Amino acid sequence: MVEGRSKQAFGQWLAGRPQAWRDQVEVVAMDGFTGFKTATTAELPDAVAVMDPFHVVRLGGEALDGCRRRVQQDTCGHRGRTGDPLYGARRMLHTGADLLTDKQAKRLEDLFAVESHVEVEATWGIYQRMIAAYRHPDAARGRQLMQAVIDTLSRGVPATLIELRRLGRTLKRRASDVLAYFDRPRTSNGPTEAINGRLEHLRGTALGFRNLTNYIARTCVPQLIGFWGMIVGIGAGQGLAACSTGQKVLAARL
Repeated sequence: MVEGRSKQAFGQWLAGRPQAWRDQVEVVAMDGFTGFKTATTAELPDAVAVMDPFHVVRLGGEALDGCRRRVQQDTCGHRGRTGDPLYGARRMLHTGADLLTDKQAKRLEDLFAVESHVEVEATWGIYQRMIAAYRHPDAARGRQLMQAVIDTLSRGVPATLIELRRLGRTLKRRASDVLAYFDRPRTSNGPTEAINGRLEHLRGTALGFRNLTNYIARTCVPQLIGFWGMIVGIGAGQGLAACSTGQKVLAARL
């Protein structure tokens, strides 16, 4: 564990690893933080960067939430309240279309029948297409579906769909990392996220750590011994990077 949550901190840590160790890293699974991408490109030029599916779908979810809140404000003049249709559907909108019950599907149909909700429907449609791409059993077909989403958002999106235009710029910029997942299915930084969750819990119960050495010492508790036996990691605060040498996968998280 080292101090810092920046591109420089991660890059310096990678640069400090032996060349033989770095040569073993074939895949780097990461979230959307560009600092990890930049540091990885500089220090691990032969490794394949893969943007974790959870974080990609979360970008779509954030766009959907942002659009819903904006339309709610424009049409009702206030934030979501109990009884407001859009507010009441906020969780249902994040449910995969193939998992909706008949009752939920009817509620969404009625919600989208309102003309002022057309922007929410358009954003919801993109979000569902992203989910469908990852859920498709054929990775090659899933890659085609995701490429189609990126292409759709890269051109011709109306200026009023602010959230989709922003999402399109992000996906276009990170397209190679997003699509790389379909060439290496099941690549994920989930184990690193799990460790970070333990560390966040520890930091929360301690009401924060002002001393890094003390923070490191307190992480060496019995419930983390199993994790550290498999993964060697670095992190500070909310930043964490880990390498699973068995799978030759580096997972980065901030």
